[in-house]
Amino acid sequence: MPPSAVSDLLIYLAWSMEGRPAQEGRSALAGPDGLRVGERLTDLPLTMASDPAAPGLEYGPFVTATRSGEGVSVFDNGVPTRRAEWVDRGVLGELVYSRAEAAEFGTTFTPSGHNLVLTGGSQASISDMVARTERGVLLTCLWYIREVDPTTLLLTGLTRDGVYLVEGGEVVGEVDHNFRFNYSPLDVLRRTTEVGATEQTLPREWKDWFTRVAMPPVRVPEFNMSSVSLGR
Repeated sequence: MPPSAVSDLLIYLAWSMEGRPAQEGRSALAGPDGLRVGERLTDLPLTMASDPAAPGLEYGPFVTATRSGEGVSVFDNGVPTRRAEWVDRGVLGELVYSRAEAAEFGTTFTPSGHNLVLTGGSQASISDMVARTERGVLLTCLWYIREVDPTTLLLTGLTRDGVYLVEGGEVVGEVDHNFRFNYSPLDVLRRTTEVGATEQTLPREWKDWFTRVAMPPVRVPEFNMSSVSLGR
């Protein structure tokens, strides 16, 4: 899966990091015994963070909210932003709280981020990863992504602009169709077996709203393609 496709899935995960739904048991980040913060999602040392000082992906050093809602409040405008590690070396880290929510739940004020960076992989390129693949498919990008179940963060969407067959370490042809997928971005983290070099990328689905992204290519066994799509 190339960096652009990875970004479209993990941006949705970042958007789902609000603390209130998790505290109230309405999100995939709530477990049977409370918040899942501190739970290990992967044995790989992956860190997913938002950082206003990330080189080339900088955003404002203070909150500029235009509305109030879960995780955000206009009364926080002007408060400094900071680095937040949503996943810290494979462990579920911080959640988003406005100052009022942080006071209500007895936790730390954590503003949402306007960039997203996933690190902790190797220096491998996607070409290197293809060369180590005996048999698989190489995606191009994802689009028309919609949430199916907020309690598991199950998403559905479509591949676009080509899916390619890999055999013996080489791309040997284009698959005849694009596909519909059903998958959770949490499972991208859980099931990924190889992560390449992080690079700046542009999401396909979310590029009108979220463009400051750096992601690696990843290898995800058994990514669930549920049906054939007739579109190209």
